[in-house]
Amino acid sequence: MASDLTPIRLPAATSPTPPESTWARVVLAWSRLRPIALVVLAVGAPIALAAGLLPLRGDIPSATVALGLAVLVSIVAALGTRFTAAIAAVSAALSFDGFFTEPYGSLSISRPGDIETTVLLLVGGLVVGQLSARNREHRRRLSQSRDTLARIQTIAEMLASGMDAPEVVNAIALELQDMLHLRECWFDASFPTAIGPVIERNGDVSWGRIWWGFDTLGLPGKEITVRVEHQHRHIGRFVLVAEPGTRVSHQQLLAAVTLADQAGTALGAERVSA
Repeated sequence: MASDLTPIRLPAATSPTPPESTWARVVLAWSRLRPIALVVLAVGAPIALAAGLLPLRGDIPSATVALGLAVLVSIVAALGTRFTAAIAAVSAALSFDGFFTEPYGSLSISRPGDIETTVLLLVGGLVVGQLSARNREHRRRLSQSRDTLARIQTIAEMLASGMDAPEVVNAIALELQDMLHLRECWFDASFPTAIGPVIERNGDVSWGRIWWGFDTLGLPGKEITVRVEHQHRHIGRFVLVAEPGTRVSHQQLLAAVTLADQAGTALGAERVSA
């Protein structure tokens, strides 16, 4: 039975790419322009709000203006990144200083209360930006955890149903390809003669004696190995081919190791039954 599993190869794409639609071009253009648009929003929105409230300078308290600017910074922080939130906080503080603190039209502040308000507006904006970014990161990790758990559960259900090992291995290769955004992924019962990158059991990536910084460099462009084991015996590997610099998380690499273990369970059970 083992000869039927050498190798199982899944190409990245088997169907022609459909023609690009107008909407797809718009989405692609926006994804490229979004960082610039967020910076423009972070700089311009506080200035525009402060300028719009300028005719009411004598009728509303400066603290109310500062509160409105703080709310605006919070909105920008929710839409953007730490960097754009910091820019919005600085822009809001400078706008409040220039338009609503005496002497008007300068960066100097004559009243101690206005100094405190300006500093609080700046510090508050920076804190809100950090909290918003952290909240987005937590949501991303939670979504990623649910995704990886669903993949592992899907394969576990295939194993429990008694599905043939080649089908399980193929399914795992597809899950790996999709989860890690790979160009190709396949199972190979042989082992490489040359030293290449390996996803270790702890989720780190080694390349000979070097630990590869996947969190900053992304995945290497060489063929990456995920060992397939059964009862501490190597019975093959999954070969992963990614675009150089593909960003993945430690959690996803740990999930890749778990999926490889499930392949080992399927192949080991088939060898025992044979």
